[in-house]
Amino acid sequence: MSEPQSNTADSWTRRDVLRGAVVAGAALTLGSTAATSAAAPVRRSPGARGNRAVAILGGGVAGLSAAHELIERGYAVTVYEPAYLGGKARSLGVPGTTAGGRLNLPGEHGFRFFPGCYQNLPDTMRRIPFPGNPDGVAGNLVRVEGTVAGFRGRAPVFLPVEPAALGQLTPELVQNTIMTGLGFIPELPPAELAFFTKQMMMWFTSSNERRFGQWEYLTWEQILRADGKSQAYRDYLVSALTRITVAAKPHMSSARTIGTIGEALVLAGTGLIPQYSAGIDRILNRPTNEAWIDPWVAYLRGRGVRFVMDQRATALDLRNGVIAGATVVDSGGAASTVEADWYVCAMPVERTVPLLSPAILAADPRLGGMAELVTDWMVGIQYYLTRPSDIPEGHIAALGSPWAITALRQAPMWVGDFAQRYGDGRAVECLSVDVSDWDTPGVLYGKTAKQCSKDEIAAEVWAQLEQWLNTGTGWLRADDIHSWHLDPGISWSGGSTYNETPLLVNTVGSYANRPDAHCAIPNLFFGGDHVRTHIDLATMEGANEAGRSAANAILDAAGDPSPRATIHPLVSLPIFEAAKQLDADRFRAGLPHVLDI
Repeated sequence: MSEPQSNTADSWTRRDVLRGAVVAGAALTLGSTAATSAAAPVRRSPGARGNRAVAILGGGVAGLSAAHELIERGYAVTVYEPAYLGGKARSLGVPGTTAGGRLNLPGEHGFRFFPGCYQNLPDTMRRIPFPGNPDGVAGNLVRVEGTVAGFRGRAPVFLPVEPAALGQLTPELVQNTIMTGLGFIPELPPAELAFFTKQMMMWFTSSNERRFGQWEYLTWEQILRADGKSQAYRDYLVSALTRITVAAKPHMSSARTIGTIGEALVLAGTGLIPQYSAGIDRILNRPTNEAWIDPWVAYLRGRGVRFVMDQRATALDLRNGVIAGATVVDSGGAASTVEADWYVCAMPVERTVPLLSPAILAADPRLGGMAELVTDWMVGIQYYLTRPSDIPEGHIAALGSPWAITALRQAPMWVGDFAQRYGDGRAVECLSVDVSDWDTPGVLYGKTAKQCSKDEIAAEVWAQLEQWLNTGTGWLRADDIHSWHLDPGISWSGGSTYNETPLLVNTVGSYANRPDAHCAIPNLFFGGDHVRTHIDLATMEGANEAGRSAANAILDAAGDPSPRATIHPLVSLPIFEAAKQLDADRFRAGLPHVLDI
């Protein structure tokens, strides 16, 4: 068996050809269910019998997922990664924070959570061995039982998220779940809450044709008709729900994308969907690398996956209609060429686009759409506290905060004693915070996050947490801060702030620009959360599904009879099928949805 080697806002009535192709293609899709040394290259003809060498460019969740599926089917897989395995999902020890034989304090890009609607990723996790867990690293997932919603200058609200049995699922029950779940928001007029619920029900009963032909080309702000509504409606339902869940700006984001994830979360919240029976939400019971990434890499290496580190892909060589090699460069600038039978480009979209040469774009012009995709910032900071916070366990959302702050108390839900295991023994808790809006002025300095220094970011985030969570509680005390850690992907140079790990944002009409796992070049494939997936969002679940799809596409191209990796679609409720069929007929006739009044 050989291995790859390294040798050195439109109106919904718009009708154009592009949209028609997107709608048709989308409907069809939804209907389907550690470093090694270099060696000498071996020339191969892609697709020939026995040619099973795969080069995966990028070791994030998508790349590791593709490697997992392919190595279990007997392929020779090598992963080339420039920095660290796990991508944005990884955790890291904060350098210089250990004492007394403990581990360094745990840092991360942002806290990880696993909504109950995730199905592909937990399936992979169950297949990664972990000592003492019969279901592998999936056994390290623990259910989140509540969420704290904070409001500026108001007492925060604790919301249980593990409901009791609710009886038979009906459209009325779905509607009531939405209204009950949002009824706690202060100053929100009941009529506007009812209007928001009606718009969500319009989504639930919209056909795929309308979702891709209308909702894809409207913003979330437009579909919710924010103009003329109360400030509470605009702040919380239009803005906060999108910023804290998907780091998306409501005036830019595709309403279809927001509706898709909103529907999945609502259905998980009913507690009655068998596919979502694992709970509304879960988190890992220890830092991500300890709980998941390190065991994953160890398993893949044990099966034969080679990991070549400090190698960033910089070019793809197209010859005679196929990829003949990939240029990779190390941190010292030394270049070498990777040769394989099959190539999976599993890098983030902003690093993939420079690889798309004029020759590649000529071979498949649709790949040019990737250059039009938009990324935004969602980056985390961790505060290490010397005294336990009094915040209830679970997720924390500072609704309406300028920087769209969300957070998670980690130590209470992690195994072991935090102080005994990490740092110098004085920090007893880690409060991990995500900043999803880097372009709105804050409350302390009146500057955006991108305009702040590292110290200013830490002070501003803490100030917003205090203003949104401390009214009537006193949960947070600045004197308890032992230290803090900002994601190292943020850097400063020449008076500007840079982010090495931006996040794809699904802007209006962007579905047409996103690639499938396969393309017109027969031995080139794509993984990553920018690839078209059912969840349609830059998430670990999307990256995992994209990796599975890339592996399946290689099996197809190779004529391999091996079982395909299962692709789990989002749940589609039969109770809405009749309404969706009616809506499909109306859409084809050029008529609005029956609820669009």
